Amino acid sequence: MFMNQITSLKRLTYTDNIINRNLDDLSFTCFLGTKDYLTDLLELHCSSNLPSKFFYQLSQMCHNLQSLTIDIKCEASNELKELISLQNNLKDLILSDTILDNWIGIIPCLTKHSNTLTRLHLHGNNNKKLSLLFVASFTNLQEIEFSFHYDKNFEDFEKLQYVTFPKLQILNFPHQCPKPEYMIKFLEINGNNLETLNIGTYRMSDALDLSIVKYCPNIKEFSKIFNNNEIDALKIIFESCQYLESIKLWCGKEWYLNEKETLEIVAKYSQKHFYKLKIYNTINSELLPEDLESFFISWKNRPSKKLLTLIIIKCFYSNYAVSEKNMEIIEKYKNLGIIKKFEVEDFRW
Repeated sequence: MFMNQITSLKRLTYTDNIINRNLDDLSFTCFLGTKDYLTDLLELHCSSNLPSKFFYQLSQMCHNLQSLTIDIKCEASNELKELISLQNNLKDLILSDTILDNWIGIIPCLTKHSNTLTRLHLHGNNNKKLSLLFVASFTNLQEIEFSFHYDKNFEDFEKLQYVTFPKLQILNFPHQCPKPEYMIKFLEINGNNLETLNIGTYRMSDALDLSIVKYCPNIKEFSKIFNNNEIDALKIIFESCQYLESIKLWCGKEWYLNEKETLEIVAKYSQKHFYKLKIYNTINSELLPEDLESFFISWKNRPSKKLLTLIIIKCFYSNYAVSEKNMEIIEKYKNLGIIKKFEVEDFRW
């Protein structure tokens, strides 16, 4: 009854979160008229442990996927590999491997898409080496995300650091990063066109900070952990990255940046394009109302008249609340047209 209401399905999510279970076959691909509404499917999110018959049936009618997300929970079937191979214009690929050692089984059927693929996300949570060298085949990538939790996952980056991605604009390491020396070489080759760079929740080296300034002159959005003694490095980033529009920083006493000092650096050294400040607070804010107001006054007096977007990202193990007096100041400068947007968000990896 439901499928009879669909004339053309564009996006399908069919996954299972239980591993090694015999799935009941959701055999909607056998319904009369299926070919008519699945021919134009553009996005598919599936688990590798779905029945082979599902992948076979889909491969007979669906050849125009542009986005494919696969949760790898078992060895990929030949039918899944065939489905991947038969796509004509695959642009986005997300592989999430939390169970197996790697995704090596489906790599051969991915190489066909080396010319069309522009966005690649690889997610892994095993403390084992994952195969990354196949990424070198996709030289038209505009966005790369490596979301790994362990150093060992990046062993292949020793070779991958030398690969050229001439169209790369977004590089994201939400968690662990490759060794600094590998990252520096990679940025030397690929940093010039980067507009978004996130180098993870792990603290890096001074040499890497300097390489960002040297090799990534066109960065617009940046995220990195600075130690509490790296306020000068933050200053250099703001002074040198002329096109920077947005930055995400960690603040908190003992380990990370001091809120007051951070705001002073932002107001004094950020360039004319900058407008969005994201602060992840590892503790509840200790910023005094007078220091917050001083920041807003300094922002108001900048040569650039861009309105400020201020986003506080609260720590996932604490309840964050902006003090009543600080909220009064924020509301005051919103009404004065200095602040465009203020939000408190939950932390997300």
